Amino acid sequence: MKPFCIEVRGDYACFTRPEMKVERVSYDLITPSAARAVFEAILWKPAIRWRITRIEVLQPVRWTSVRRNEVGAVTSSRNALTAMNEGHGELALYIEEERQQRASLLLRDVAYRLHADMEMVGDDARANPNKYIAMFNRRAEAGQCVNQPYLGCREFAAAFRAVELVADGRGGWRVGPDEPSALDDWSPDLGWMLYDMDFAAGPTPQPRFFRAQVQRGVLDLNRVEVRG
Repeated sequence: MKPFCIEVRGDYACFTRPEMKVERVSYDLITPSAARAVFEAILWKPAIRWRITRIEVLQPVRWTSVRRNEVGAVTSSRNALTAMNEGHGELALYIEEERQQRASLLLRDVAYRLHADMEMVGDDARANPNKYIAMFNRRAEAGQCVNQPYLGCREFAAAFRAVELVADGRGGWRVGPDEPSALDDWSPDLGWMLYDMDFAAGPTPQPRFFRAQVQRGVLDLNRVEVRG
């Protein structure tokens, strides 16, 4: 099956590092789970699963620091259960009393080219995927989506467009010559990065990580070892 490719851009992005407990600090580039969420925002069906295979960084990594108002509490589940059982209760969360100012280290002016494979799952694993392929291509080319794609946080909306891939003559696929190139001079070792959450691990999803080694602006996810 021919892989899928889209380009996403945004003014700001924050792919939060889980080890930062209080204030948000972003990874240097988009995580595979955030990239998967972009594809799912364009097309999600129970019969398909998106597997990110390649991430290309198109813009130099730039940072900015902002301070934002955030809510420092969540509505009590115990109060909600009491209200359900008794028919009344205190469910309100007063923002003025729970407001906190927190700093965030964000990325700005980001652009990525995301490559993914569509996989059939469950009872539909042997189904014909052509209808889903046509559905995704039609939506991506028209700029349509189920919900607005975002870059890490929902307030950081992403613009996207479909990228046409052409055969490279060696059994693979590549972008056309008119497409922007990845950062040829950027090859950092970013250390351990969040790959995705393992929802098959039981009632509590477990994080899975991989060693993110960028080569000339490209993160090849076909060659990484994922650890839970």
